[in-house]
Amino acid sequence: MAVKKTETAVQDTEAAKKDTMDTLEKDTEVIHLFKDSQRYKAPVFVGVNGETYLIQRGVDVEVPKAVAEVLRHSEEMDNAAMARIAEAEAAAVQQAQRV
Repeated sequence: MAVKKTETAVQDTEAAKKDTMDTLEKDTEVIHLFKDSQRYKAPVFVGVNGETYLIQRGVDVEVPKAVAEVLRHSEEMDNAAMARIAEAEAAAVQQAQRV
């Protein structure tokens, strides 16, 4: 009897490991961050749920989907900020021309 229980426990453990590996493989994305020789040459720091990542620029990197999502949101916010800055500059120029 003890042998069967042990075999079953080992099989359950191996199945759980396989499920975990499958889940980890599915929960990742490959990303590529822009790199140049000036402003965008340093690695990018990302923190998600208490885990931190330092992502190298200029190469394909496999990261968890949550990290890829944080980077996408960061880019969206940067674009939105740049659009607002452009709008504010245009409004300031128009106001200066009126005076």
